[in-house]
Parts: sequence; structure tokens; C-alpha cells
Amino acid sequence: MTDHPSTFKADDTHQEGIQWDDRASLHRVDDGDGLLDGAKGLRSGTFAELVRHMMLLPADERKDYYIEKAGDREYHAEEVADLSKHASFPLS
Repeated sequence: MTDHPSTFKADDTHQEGIQWDDRASLHRVDDGDGLLDGAKGLRSGTFAELVRHMMLLPADERKDYYIEKAGDREYHAEEVADLSKHASFPLS
């Protein structure tokens, strides 16, 4: 899994495309964020694993969850559904 970018030797760590193996966690939309947000995650894994998991939920329940990816970026139901159809999405 990739993690937050490093500055070791000032190497460029930016990679093109979607980083499917970044760390991510699944959260309820109404969990309140805040200082202990990291502890409120319901499930963790790679970004691809959580996109796959969220797509297994019934469509009407997906809106109740979001994926928080490394760097505090949030992906909500509609965006997750779009990402699951992306050409580079790993099938397994």
C-alpha cells in the first residue's frame, strides 16, 4: 500500500492516475469527523477494496457511507459508483 508522500532525498513521489492501493477507510456520513475521525472508520483497506465493498451494498444504502482516502479526501456514493466503472479499476 502506498502511504503519504515522502520527501526522502527530495524524490518526486507523484504518480499519475488513480492510486487504487492507497490506504482508505469506510465511514458513515453522519459520524461527525473531528479529532478522533480515524477511530470512527468502520472498515479499512486499499481504496480499490473499499470501492468494491461499497458497490456490494444495496444502492439505496450507499448514500449513508463514504470512503476517506489517504490525505483526507472523501469519496461519496455517486463518485464511488463512477470510480467502480473506471477503465483502470482493478477487477480483483
